[in-house]
Amino acid sequence: MPESGVALISPADLLTYEEIERVAAAALAAGIRRFRITGGEPLVRRGLEILVEKLARLGPDDLALTTNGLHLGEAASVLKSAGLKRVTISLDTLRRERFETITRRNGFDRIMGAFEAARRAGLVPIKVNTVVIRGLNDDEVEDFVRFAEREKVEVRFIELMPTSGLSPECKELGGWRPALFVKGEEVRERIAAAFGPLAVEPGADGVAKVFRTGSGAKVGIITPISDPFCRGCERLRLSSDGRLKLCLFDKAGVDMRKALRESLATPEDIAVLLRTAIEGKVKWDRGSLDALRSEMFKVGG
Repeated sequence: MPESGVALISPADLLTYEEIERVAAAALAAGIRRFRITGGEPLVRRGLEILVEKLARLGPDDLALTTNGLHLGEAASVLKSAGLKRVTISLDTLRRERFETITRRNGFDRIMGAFEAARRAGLVPIKVNTVVIRGLNDDEVEDFVRFAEREKVEVRFIELMPTSGLSPECKELGGWRPALFVKGEEVRERIAAAFGPLAVEPGADGVAKVFRTGSGAKVGIITPISDPFCRGCERLRLSSDGRLKLCLFDKAGVDMRKALRESLATPEDIAVLLRTAIEGKVKWDRGSLDALRSEMFKVGG
């Protein structure tokens, strides 16, 4: 989160849970079978279990949540009862002091406790998203693999992207600098050097290349910069204010809120917008790396 905070959106400008449900129902009709609730931080929105219940009732193949874990401990059992299947926790360090430096906030113990709360509630398998940044946390790659083995979670190492989290007003690192970047292949080689040959995990889908160590730790590597997967990406993102985005770096998107409220879109109208977006991904070009910017604290992972 930017140190200066963020400009809050008026509640009237947010999609209601009923509006999100309408888009989700049309998405299922358009062939989308998996839903993920992300953010920003989704658990700051009041009554999130109501949205989970609405989405679960639609019958998707998967319904997951990505969270920073700060409020997961008290919400896990309620979310499971509402129909949530599993969670991903974003965590960039396993060291308390470093956590407080990166986030400029307390709460490390609460997040560590969220893993056990998620397990007790049955929100499994648990995944961990870790962005690797040279000179900040890249010395913890091996620690995260040991954590994955001990806690029976899948850790996914993600290449650093040029997001606003690295601009001067956010965090302590300054602007996008290639020196901060660690290739996914380097991460894989370091894990193999420390833990032995990695076996490719069969049947893995999504954007991560998934491996297992000889000791059974499950490790995913996501390479949006060194080995872009744009052509194989099948994800669409619906922002809280109603923008349907083809990609993290899609600044414009489609104004679904306007379609829902001003155009009184029918389920068929919404499905047409979704299918058009899906077709648009085939030709999507995110542009040059130097020109990319994304406010990840709004769009989420």
